[in-house]
Amino acid sequence: MQCSWKAVLLLALASIAIQYTAIRTFTAKSFHSCPIPSPVNCSLSQDTDAADRLCDESPTFAYNLSRKTHVLILATTRSGSSFVGQLFNQHFDVFYLFEPLYHVQYTLIPKLTQSKSTTDRRVMLGASRDLLRSLYDCDLYFLENYIKPQPVNHTTDRLFRRGASKALCSPPVCESLGAVDLHLEEGDCVKKCGTLNLTLATESCREHGHVAIKTVRVPEVSDLRALVEDPRLNLKVIQLVRDPRGILASRSETFRDTYRLWRIWDGTGRKPYNLDVTQLTTVCEDFWNSVSTGLNRPPWLKGKYMLVRYEDLARNPMKKTEEIYDFLGIPMDSNVERWIQNNTRGDRSSSKHKYGTVRNSAATAEKWRFRLSYEIVAFTQHACQQVLAQLGYKTAGSEEELKNLSISLVEERDFLPFS
Repeated sequence: MQCSWKAVLLLALASIAIQYTAIRTFTAKSFHSCPIPSPVNCSLSQDTDAADRLCDESPTFAYNLSRKTHVLILATTRSGSSFVGQLFNQHFDVFYLFEPLYHVQYTLIPKLTQSKSTTDRRVMLGASRDLLRSLYDCDLYFLENYIKPQPVNHTTDRLFRRGASKALCSPPVCESLGAVDLHLEEGDCVKKCGTLNLTLATESCREHGHVAIKTVRVPEVSDLRALVEDPRLNLKVIQLVRDPRGILASRSETFRDTYRLWRIWDGTGRKPYNLDVTQLTTVCEDFWNSVSTGLNRPPWLKGKYMLVRYEDLARNPMKKTEEIYDFLGIPMDSNVERWIQNNTRGDRSSSKHKYGTVRNSAATAEKWRFRLSYEIVAFTQHACQQVLAQLGYKTAGSEEELKNLSISLVEERDFLPFS
């Protein structure tokens, strides 16, 4: 039987309506990466370039309604990020994670070429954004995709720097600790708590009012745009920067093998012909690109971005920390204040670990001036002149000026948060 043109038109309109409803339903689904407790639904073989890919799950808006403040400390190695992380780790209502993207890097890097290609970077960033979105949603099971060997029954002893997170070394995650264990060293925490139960860690995350994550594995703030614009996350970015001369000096001392040629130059006065200058220039390029984005104040970063110089924090830690918490809209508690008082007035022997945070913070910020030769300082100033000027770091015109601490190499700048 033939259909009239009116019937055909009605069928076409109905089909369009059904397709529209399906699309709206799909796009309205939560950004929660995987349903708990089965993260295997998200395979590493999927297209990690699609930052907003979704797994099959039921829609959930619980965390959007709770209005948790999620914090990302965006930094580079040896810029003071461990210190800044502790400013959140000590807060009673903040669930803090130290470098969870370490697991993404060391799972994917063996499968990638060693070249620093755009494709490799997209793969890393896509996977990193997926993991960050899940962790801010307190889905710690999603980490299991990247921990090797894979956890059994959601327990593992391979979480990178587990002891650097107070929440992962406290009840209910670690029931074996008593009142005398409240201030454990990182290694002691791991010994006393044993394997990490990710189910208990997930519960602890949900009981905290806010989630803070530190990473040195995201190059620029623009790489986080998909997360910043996600209304379910309420994500705020603290970008930590440091004088590149100080970063180079600290890396040369901490990563002695990797920076061996820089140390040879520093000791002999002769620059090796095969020196890898990208170990310095990449830092400056990433700073320049990221800070330029932040200071240009794009609409998507409004109320979401704060630039912090390590030197400002080191010189006046209490005042700067108060400014950070004001920007985040989180009350700063007495635990944070007490930690600052106890951890910024140490002597030379205070920091026993290369990632330790007990030190004389003001003296540490200037220490690089006595570690690097003037030749290396002059080279760094030339290679990074744009970002030095951008961030308010002055150049030293001579060795005498370099060593003279009465001459400040940090301009007075007030980088107001973008509100």
